[in-house]
Amino acid sequence: MSELATLGGGCFWCLEAIYQHIDGVEKVVSGYAGGENSNPTYEAVCTGKTGHAEVIQITFDPDKVSYGKLIDLFWTAHDPTTLNRQGNDTGTQYRSVIFTHSEQQAESARLSKTEAQRKYREPIVTQIEPIPAFYPAEDYHQDYYQRTPNNPYCAVVIAPKLKKLGLK
Repeated sequence: MSELATLGGGCFWCLEAIYQHIDGVEKVVSGYAGGENSNPTYEAVCTGKTGHAEVIQITFDPDKVSYGKLIDLFWTAHDPTTLNRQGNDTGTQYRSVIFTHSEQQAESARLSKTEAQRKYREPIVTQIEPIPAFYPAEDYHQDYYQRTPNNPYCAVVIAPKLKKLGLK
């Protein structure tokens, strides 16, 4: 039976491209979570006024990849010590956040965060909170790297990240 994991760590295109390479991950959907408005749009989220973060929702087979392994990758897939920013992407919509789907996920995420902190000099600022609601992003955001690998953002930001993580 499949499970869900919802993560935010900067631009959703980056995390989507990373997790699409992981065995046991069945589907990755870019979207928004953590804000007050129902059915937010990309334009509204980009204002930073909706409270939403750009996130990915991962459907995975826990018999093939554990939630813990997905979270362990999360700590190296972005910089969890920068508040409301990843690289040149700034604003609360780019915050580092783990939205949990159960108390078991919450406990696993907290323990993993404590372990990951040993690898960083600066404090990890990642929020861990229950998922309030998830809203899929517009179609043109889905599978972005797969569809547009030659886009400058993909070539300059995503491709080197995939290479660094040994995924390309």
